[in-house]
Amino acid sequence: MARIAYVNGRWLGQRSAAVNIEDRGYQFGDGVYEVVHVHGGRFIDEGRHLARLDRSLREIKLPEPMPRAALLQVMRELVRRNRVADGLVYMQVTRGVARRDHAFPRRPVPPALVMTVKRIPPYPRDVDAWAVSAITAPDLRWARRDIKSLNLLPNVLARQAAREAGAAEAILYDEGTGAVTEGAATSFWIVDEHGTLRTRPLGHAILPGCTRDALIAELAEAGIAHEEREFTLEETRRAREAFLTSATSFVKPITRLDGQPVGEGTVGPVTRRLFDLFARHVQGGPRNSA
Repeated sequence: MARIAYVNGRWLGQRSAAVNIEDRGYQFGDGVYEVVHVHGGRFIDEGRHLARLDRSLREIKLPEPMPRAALLQVMRELVRRNRVADGLVYMQVTRGVARRDHAFPRRPVPPALVMTVKRIPPYPRDVDAWAVSAITAPDLRWARRDIKSLNLLPNVLARQAAREAGAAEAILYDEGTGAVTEGAATSFWIVDEHGTLRTRPLGHAILPGCTRDALIAELAEAGIAHEEREFTLEETRRAREAFLTSATSFVKPITRLDGQPVGEGTVGPVTRRLFDLFARHVQGGPRNSA
């Protein structure tokens, strides 16, 4: 079945869907995006994702393309039309079509909204098979990484470097301080050499990951301690365990970093437990629409 996209109020075959060449997303990357996981026909953590979309829009002074209830209806219709049970909804909002000029259009134009969905495999069953290797790379992104903007060239280059090294992700760090920020497209966690579960605190340096937030809520419910505290590249190299979280990674163990084993080079007990914990969240836990 041909894939169907939503483009500015129209349902179009994805192969023939297009936007105006003066769309500001194409010209300047002047827009934001969001990705929502679909599992068994349900949107996982939809409230978190749409709240983050609202925040990103506010931070770049871009009006909402439609009320949230209408947006949810489009998402549901997109999934229905494409008959997707397990997949990812991608939505992109830009400042719309206007004559090319760096400043905002003098006369406001309607925001542009594009939405697509693609199938992905169901939540993985085998955490050991889900484990990956990663590399480290300097964080070359702009200063407002907390906004889920379309300006992703540094992320693209970091992910490509990881691919060329035979790895799944690039873990980014500040060259000046050595502090680890996050993955090129993921949140990053470690179990440090003392056994403390840690992830970097929120701020302008990292994206407020929705899966990160959902996992933190699950940790609290399960009584599992963690710290939101910066850690360095050197601390990461001494870590017992490391893993990624995102809407596509869920909880993904990292067993090798820059060609060296993380801890014992196998999935550690904390990561294994959190993989199972988040699996229950995805499969119908009470917080999966929070």
